[in-house]
Amino acid sequence: MKKLYTLVILLLPIFAFAQNADSVWFVNNYTKMEATIPMRDGVKLFVSVYMPKDKSEKHPILMERTPYSCAPYGKDKYRELWVNHLIQYCRKGYIMVYADVRGRWMSEGVFADVRPFNFSKKTNKDIDEASDTYDTIDWLVKNVENNNGKVGVFGISYPGFYSTMASLSGHPALKAVSPEAPVTDWFVGDDFHHNGAFFQMDAFAFYKEFGFGQPHPHPTPIAAPTWDPPIHDNYQFYLNEGLLGLTKLAGDSLKFWNEMMNHPNRDDWWMARNARVGVKDVKPAMLVVGGIFDAEDCFGAWNMYQAIDKQSPATNNRLVMGPWYHEQWRNNDGTHLGNVQWGANTSEWYANHIEIPFFDFYLRGVGSVDSISKATVFFTGENKWHQLPKWPPAEAQPTAIYLKQNGKLSFDNAPGGSPTFDTYISDPAKPVPYQEDVHFNRSRTYMTGDQRFAARRTDVLVYETDTLTSDITLAGPVVADLMVSLSNTDADFVVKLVDVFPDKGSYNDVDIYAETDPVLKYPMGGYQMLVRAEIMRGRYRNSYSNPEAFVPGKPTEVKYTMPDVAHTFKKGHRLMIQVQSSWFPLVDRNPQQFIDIYHAKPSDFLKETINIYNDQSKILLPVLK
Repeated sequence: MKKLYTLVILLLPIFAFAQNADSVWFVNNYTKMEATIPMRDGVKLFVSVYMPKDKSEKHPILMERTPYSCAPYGKDKYRELWVNHLIQYCRKGYIMVYADVRGRWMSEGVFADVRPFNFSKKTNKDIDEASDTYDTIDWLVKNVENNNGKVGVFGISYPGFYSTMASLSGHPALKAVSPEAPVTDWFVGDDFHHNGAFFQMDAFAFYKEFGFGQPHPHPTPIAAPTWDPPIHDNYQFYLNEGLLGLTKLAGDSLKFWNEMMNHPNRDDWWMARNARVGVKDVKPAMLVVGGIFDAEDCFGAWNMYQAIDKQSPATNNRLVMGPWYHEQWRNNDGTHLGNVQWGANTSEWYANHIEIPFFDFYLRGVGSVDSISKATVFFTGENKWHQLPKWPPAEAQPTAIYLKQNGKLSFDNAPGGSPTFDTYISDPAKPVPYQEDVHFNRSRTYMTGDQRFAARRTDVLVYETDTLTSDITLAGPVVADLMVSLSNTDADFVVKLVDVFPDKGSYNDVDIYAETDPVLKYPMGGYQMLVRAEIMRGRYRNSYSNPEAFVPGKPTEVKYTMPDVAHTFKKGHRLMIQVQSSWFPLVDRNPQQFIDIYHAKPSDFLKETINIYNDQSKILLPVLK
């Protein structure tokens, strides 16, 4: 380890020199133009255009539309496109465009979060993000010198949403689009809600702490003020405040926060903000990209790909899913996530074998995309890329694994005698933490985090197989199907799919006698790797629009689909399921009675006894045969 540490220290100047050389090259070979582009309704949107000085050939345009600013502003100030694989586009002569969306930063107009797609554009006043993209592209191809008339759009997260909307613009110059971790459905699976459960920590940090929710009444290059919580222990801060306290701290100016508090169910307001509803007759080639362990937008990529395939079957639509946290594929290091190693630099492989060849082919007319399969998915555990003709694979079969007595987990459903159940008490005053240790901001590594801390709690049920005698590979969505009964009228259910490593022989063995250890080691023997977890707000078990109370004491089915997995449980490992009813402070607390959760008072939160019925409760695993 000491040799490795020394090697890293020695290589740092080389990395810095390479980055410095790229930055010098970029500044010497590119020029920057700033412009305001009139939209059809007269509103002007701001763009920064980085153009190659080379005039020997015409160049394609690659654009990102963003609510996060296309800074730095000023014709002599350059965006650092040399810090990741984007420098390769520049060396190939791409015209790189960054655009502030309507109502953000230097653009005019009124901003709307996940602005609904407008199906009926009859006048110039009928606008949406698709029409703004059309008007921007039209201006660029007509006014930027030396372009070849071909445009691509890409973007991660919120810019991924704008990429989806770009694909619906219908502009003939738009040839290729890549929505990456795209914001897709903020009620069912992305960012702020999962199955109706409110992801309070991400929402509050985004709108209040980071300042995103502050209004931009006029074009400005100045960032909105941020806010620093008085307590930097996020578990304690969110426990102290509750949702009522957070809403008070948000104040009247955070429009979208307050709108969410007044739309607790999936009504028409939410449905209009589901980006999947408009993806019909998509013309450009699509490359949907996501991270299997993306804590913010795990849902979006899987489901946007499926929606395009279903609603626009003629579209040239591809999927790439790697073992990444949010945006990691645009990071130069995709070798690991948290404590879990992937055995190769997956981010570098993706950039060189998928993304760059994709845009090169459709925008520059060079190379080939024949090697890019319909679905390119990295299977963790096995740690290997799979090139697949479809996703989920046809060979993946839903296979039930049953929650048995005495913490057993088995594919054999042989119930014996009268029904039995396991019981725990869910206490909103002491909710189950989503990750061990104390944190200020939400961790991005909890998606593969060690679950031993949770397995030791009395309010977490644990079910485990015997040691596996052969590999089990999962490929597709996981379905939780629980039979439960409650002492009150509502509850949340969190199901975790966990890979238990062998107790011995795993990597990162710790030498307790080492004199120095500059690199932190984690004991991986017996590691309980989170493969997938998802929550269901129980009231929405039958409908997101029409919630239903539980009848105390009555056995009731709670069945829901968790995001897809691509993972191999290796021979010698064990497969574990954990069940709990809080996931804090990631998700707001359920008062555990059928009331308005967003306006619940501290006195409304009750302890609850929860029963999970053995044998009747099962998890449907997509086992690859």
